[in-house]
Amino acid sequence: MARRSPPRPRARPRAPRPAGAAGKDRLRLREATLEDLPTLVAHRRGMWKELRSFPGRELDRHDVAYRRWLRTLMPAGEFVAFLVEDGGGAPVGSGGLWLMPSQPRPGVLGGGRMPYILSMFTEPAFRGRGVASRIVRAMLSWSRRQGYGRVVLHASRFGRPVYERLGFEPGSEMRLELVRRPASRR
Repeated sequence: MARRSPPRPRARPRAPRPAGAAGKDRLRLREATLEDLPTLVAHRRGMWKELRSFPGRELDRHDVAYRRWLRTLMPAGEFVAFLVEDGGGAPVGSGGLWLMPSQPRPGVLGGGRMPYILSMFTEPAFRGRGVASRIVRAMLSWSRRQGYGRVVLHASRFGRPVYERLGFEPGSEMRLELVRRPASRR
């Protein structure tokens, strides 16, 4: 029996362009380099600020640790990041692909590495314009070219619609916080 494709979701209306964006409408995707660490760190910080309320000191410590982590993984080829820039070269979105160690499982007995999408962030003025989708598509394309058969991620409530439109299926992960952090004061 022939398999039917699910109906395609309707396209969302485009978000209004930011004020002063004339000449900056062309968005360009590129692979990030170590020179882009300040942007990657700032975008990850922006992601965390939107997901949960952390004290500024904790975010500052995280920025240092994340920058150090990327400085190790990127040259080793274990982390690939993509940026979208506006026509003036300003970064408007980014995301990373960590090649995390993977345990053996049926069908993949050797373990190896598994591409894991993380640190997705789009500047608020550019949301709804396909920036995140473009980054994720680049990650999927890169992963296919490298011969990976699966890509995984943990979706926030903000990102879930993007990933679902691109064909990601929800999983069954559960978690339990073993160390309770005190509520932050804002």
